[in-house]
Amino acid sequence: MNNVVSQRFIKCHNKLREEKRVRSSRQFALSLDYLPQSLSEILKGRRDVTIELLRKAIAKYKMNPVYIMTGDGPMFMTEETNQSFRVLTTIRSPNEEELIVHVPLPAHAVYAAELGDPSFIQDLPTYSLPDYKYKVGTHRSFDIPGDSMEPTLFEGDKVVCSFLEPTLWESGVKDNYAYVIVTRSDVVVRRVKNLIAESKELEVIADNNFYEPYKIPMSDLREIWYVRARITPFLPSPQNIQRYVQEEMQGLKETIQQQGKMINRLSGAIDRLGK
Repeated sequence: MNNVVSQRFIKCHNKLREEKRVRSSRQFALSLDYLPQSLSEILKGRRDVTIELLRKAIAKYKMNPVYIMTGDGPMFMTEETNQSFRVLTTIRSPNEEELIVHVPLPAHAVYAAELGDPSFIQDLPTYSLPDYKYKVGTHRSFDIPGDSMEPTLFEGDKVVCSFLEPTLWESGVKDNYAYVIVTRSDVVVRRVKNLIAESKELEVIADNNFYEPYKIPMSDLREIWYVRARITPFLPSPQNIQRYVQEEMQGLKETIQQQGKMINRLSGAIDRLGK
């Protein structure tokens, strides 16, 4: 008996046959450089579909990977969705734990331009984190480029992010939260204003006021990653900590003084009313 992923794959195959997008199962198999006999075993429930066969079917016939993996959404991607979607390559440890792939700053431009070549992703550094929340779903980390997110994030920091499925962009991207946004030419880290439902675009906003907000059309979006954690090599010096505490104490002192003046004025006003 096939697993559920193989069952959904078979449904997609049957739909292609019904719509005459492929003439036969043999033609379907050959178009994917796959043995027709092996495909027959999958269709009869004697074998499960392989990851490589899925990858080829998604690329050639635009099968919806969200439907294949979860059962949600349409069987096939629309042209609009396919313009911004690419197959996500993941890396697993020997015990089948999905690892976090790190994209260093020198690889950002290549990562944005890549069309999902697994060999490129496999050459990137990988690691794992002990927190359970990083064991569920697909995560990736990115170096922070430039100073656009200061004072929240600094160049040299890394952000650990969770992958947001393209079918969830319209409802899942939340205003004012930070995301790593992969376009057709760049990787940027910004807060966003979600305008997908209104005008099929995202407005991206830097924390550094020197940088003006701008809009990215949905057709240019490749991947969106929600920023969950920051890894920084920078620790505040004792002098900076002391100055920060002094500034906080001074601010608290001024607030207390202002409140004291307000209480005195209020007491005076009450006394005058009493007289």
